[in-house]
Amino acid sequence: VTTNVGGHGVVGVLRGGVKGGARTIAIRADMDGLPIQEQVEADYKSKNNGVMHACGHDGHMAILLGAVQVVAPWKKKIKGNIKFIFQPAEEGFGGAKSMIDDGVLTSAPKVDEIYGLHLWNYQEVGTVGARIGPIMAASDRFNVEVRGRGGHGAVPDGTADAIVASAQLISGLHTIVPRNISPLDPAVLTVGTVNGGYASNVIADKVDISGTVRTFESEVQDTIITRMCQLCKGLGTAYDVKASLDYRKGYPATKNTSKPHLDILVKAAKAVVEEDRIIEPRQVMCAEDMSYFLNKVPGCFYFLGSAIDMKEIRPHHKSVFDIDERCLAIGVSIWVELIEQELVLSAGSSLCTPCSE
Repeated sequence: VTTNVGGHGVVGVLRGGVKGGARTIAIRADMDGLPIQEQVEADYKSKNNGVMHACGHDGHMAILLGAVQVVAPWKKKIKGNIKFIFQPAEEGFGGAKSMIDDGVLTSAPKVDEIYGLHLWNYQEVGTVGARIGPIMAASDRFNVEVRGRGGHGAVPDGTADAIVASAQLISGLHTIVPRNISPLDPAVLTVGTVNGGYASNVIADKVDISGTVRTFESEVQDTIITRMCQLCKGLGTAYDVKASLDYRKGYPATKNTSKPHLDILVKAAKAVVEEDRIIEPRQVMCAEDMSYFLNKVPGCFYFLGSAIDMKEIRPHHKSVFDIDERCLAIGVSIWVELIEQELVLSAGSSLCTPCSE
């Protein structure tokens, strides 16, 4: 076990005892929580005020730890190696990239393929959502500073009203996706904050705008950035202001690009749940830094249904987030089954009990 990988990451390596096994499979679980006050009454409620596991990462850890406990005694039967990656800082801080930069994929034994899951309250408990291609979006942030010339609200001549200019810019930004992007290419541009002005009788000289852009394809992302730059430049000409765009690319889109590795995951899932419980999930515009891993080595990332009640969803990133704990045993069984099928000699008579839910 190695600690402090890429910051607070923990990596466990199980080296198989069968000679000649050069293949290394990695399984990743993220660990971090969110700055939200938990409102769920349960024995596993957060003990620290103002922070909670509001996205299921505690479940991800529990599932991977459960798999470790099951497969560790199989060491002598395993041909190859397993890296169990416990990753910090997924929620906006790029913990996956930090671990990669610290050698988690390249240090011995070098990782050949990687798998991960996300508990998903928008799927029925026990369903397995896996698909080829993009499954979660790229997540970018932008800030625009609009600078004008302020003055008295009753004497607008000679001023350049940053608020009026910003209003036009906001309207223009929200035309990019519906008018410059194909309806067949999913994309989102949202202005989330607008800050400006001093008093009701003052013409503002500065407005700050911020927002997010979500895309699946880099070509769509590039088009949006180009149009944003053009709009900001044109705003200066039209309204005698200066609009400075600060665009920051965040997590890349999370894509399952390898059909053979998707098939490996699905094969393992079929040994655990009924075939009709394996579905093709909807793509979502949320982001995940599992994308950094999948951009380096092939693998598969999937959604494991964890909803308590599909009629009353407990959304991720909300104070009432909670899961149906039956999903934990299913998640453990899928990882164990995958390891058994791919690395354990004489695999075929499963050590896992199939789950209906």
